[in-house]
Order: sequence, then C-alpha cells, then structure tokens
Amino acid sequence: MLALKLTLVPVFLLIVSMSGKWWGPAVAGWLAGLPVVAGPILYLLVLAHGPQFGAHAATLALSAILASEAFNFAYAWTCRACAWPIALAAGLATWLAAACALSFLPVSPFWALGVALTAVLFGQSFLPRSAAVAAGAPLTRIDLVSRMLAGMALTLLVTALSGWAGASWSGLLAVFPLLGSVLSVSSHRAHGADFVIALLRGMVLGRFSFAAFCLFLAFALPHQPPLVAFAEAAALAICVQGCTRGLASANRARAATPGVVAAE
Repeated sequence: MLALKLTLVPVFLLIVSMSGKWWGPAVAGWLAGLPVVAGPILYLLVLAHGPQFGAHAATLALSAILASEAFNFAYAWTCRACAWPIALAAGLATWLAAACALSFLPVSPFWALGVALTAVLFGQSFLPRSAAVAAGAPLTRIDLVSRMLAGMALTLLVTALSGWAGASWSGLLAVFPLLGSVLSVSSHRAHGADFVIALLRGMVLGRFSFAAFCLFLAFALPHQPPLVAFAEAAALAICVQGCTRGLASANRARAATPGVVAAE
C-alpha cells in the first residue's frame, strides 16, 4: 500500500509535466484534466475504506470540479495584474471557499453532475482569453522533482486524514488543485500571464473526462470489484478526453479557415 501511495501520483505527474515541455500549454492543460491525481487517490481510499466510502468520495470529487474551476477563475483573472504569490493566494482562498460550500450539498451523483457541468460552462464562458501559442515550457529538474514530491505529499495527506475527515472531505481534497497550482506558478514565472491563461483554459475541456470518471465510479463501485470499476472508469475518461480533443481541434480548424462561417 505504501509503495502505491509513493509512486502512483508522481508517475502520472511526470507524464503530464513533460507534455507541457513537448507540446505547449493547451495540450498540457488538456491532459491535466484527466484524473491523474484524484484517480489514484480515490483508488487508495477504496482499498483503505471500502467501495461505499469510495463511491461517496467519488461523488464529492465530481462536484469538486466547481472548486477547481473557482481556483482557475481566480488565478487567471488575478495573474493579469498581480505577481504569482498573490494570484496563487487568491486561487487557493477561492478554492477553499467553494470546497466548504460543496461539503454542505446533498451527496447525490445527480446534484454533483449538475454542479460540475455548471462550473465547466461558467469557466468556458468567463475565463479570460489568451492568444499564447508557446511551443513548449522549459522544465528544470527541480521543477519536475517538486511536482512529483507535491503529488506524493497530497496522496499521503489525504489517505492519512481520510478516516478522520470522512468520505466527503476526502473526495474534495482528492481534487485539490495541486497540478493546477504547480503548473500555473511555474508557467507564470517562466512565461507570464498569457501563457497561464492558455493553460487554464485548456483545462476546461478536460473536466468532461474527469466528470465521466467520477460519475461512473459513484455508480459502479458498490456493484463491481474496485479494480474493474477503476479500469472501466479510466477507459471511459480516455474516450471522453479523445472526443473533446477532437471537437476542440475541429473548432480551431474551422476558426482558422476563411469563409467557413459565411458559408454556413
């Protein structure tokens, strides 16, 4: 169990971090929408406390998309005029306020789905725009190691506190914007506000796959072996992520083609 806690999240963070170096902010943000942090943590919670606990936590993780979007919204707007420490503080304070509010919602997958979809639509509509097209982000060994250590720390913290905090706060903390915080700060320092905004806007479409992952787990965990439920949820998330990437690529191609709108 300890080996899983120490390796699962750091390995996924390594993959996503390198994607920013290879393909730029939009792709890194898109990949960050996959359950690379929350997924392994939820699996560890199921192993420690059972499927019902995991289903409850997955439901709260689904609704916590709103808290993640609240972080992105606060950071994106603040970073346009302020340095990264102020933007980070604003984002984390907004996340905490949203998470506290979510902890009082009914524990229902349908409530959680409605909250998550509302948050995604809000983020798509009201996040600031950016024309950043950087080909890649410099990534030092210190940056990479710090991200992996932060992921390990979050995993250990959530799993250690899960018995005391309960399923609701375990699910909310599993979606703490660890990756968003680390990527935002490092990108902000290296490239400035426009790059960060492009990154955070790229995360919006990734929320659909995360929502599908958590919603599937909320229904499947009480009725299937955990490993099977997580494998199926991961496959569904990858499929949804592929569809959203295809739609995003098609929209960019249409926007770049003269006369498309006029022809319609």
